[in-house]
Amino acid sequence: MNIASYIEHTNLSPTLTDRSIDQLVYEAREYNFLGVCVPPFWVKRAQREIATAKILLITVAGFPLGYSMTETKLDEIKRAIDNGADEIDVVLNISAFKAGIPWAKIELAKCSKLIHDHQKILKVIIETAYLSDSEIVNACKLCSYSGVDFVKTSTGFAPSGAKADHIKLMRQSLPSDVGIKASGGIKNREQAIQLIEAGADRIGTSSGISIVISTLQL
Repeated sequence: MNIASYIEHTNLSPTLTDRSIDQLVYEAREYNFLGVCVPPFWVKRAQREIATAKILLITVAGFPLGYSMTETKLDEIKRAIDNGADEIDVVLNISAFKAGIPWAKIELAKCSKLIHDHQKILKVIIETAYLSDSEIVNACKLCSYSGVDFVKTSTGFAPSGAKADHIKLMRQSLPSDVGIKASGGIKNREQAIQLIEAGADRIGTSSGISIVISTLQL
């Protein structure tokens, strides 16, 4: 298994600097990671450093709580795309979702249209730590109906992150053409492989280097 090809090398720390972004891109190139995930403020810098390398540039919108206004998320998405992002990880409006009002679905449909009109990829963070199993199933169905490309487990800021049982449940609840990104608390090779075997197509982690090195040492 080429585990590096699953990894989105991630740094969403509030203490990031320009040197941190340059280092993240350098490491992605060095270890053949699939992509890098950076805060919106640093998308333009990361795009410059990536240049012509085959590294996906991922950023976030509505991060990390998801309950900003839809117009704000759409503006974040448009600016990220203009700055060079290939994929946008949008946080589900969990508040609206749990309230049972239709706005969460309307919002995802608007985000999906904007992102796909620009031929980019939409991943939606449902934050599994805050959902029951039945809510995870319903959130996955909502994402699927809204035309998202991937459903993602976590922002990494919740009490817990990716779990194999949740990945299996998500895989059972999603059509085969909707991918799954496992993210949040993934620190070692064993966790990453367990999540991939459970059905994850992507691994979002800040521990990508140690994961790859431990794989090479086997």
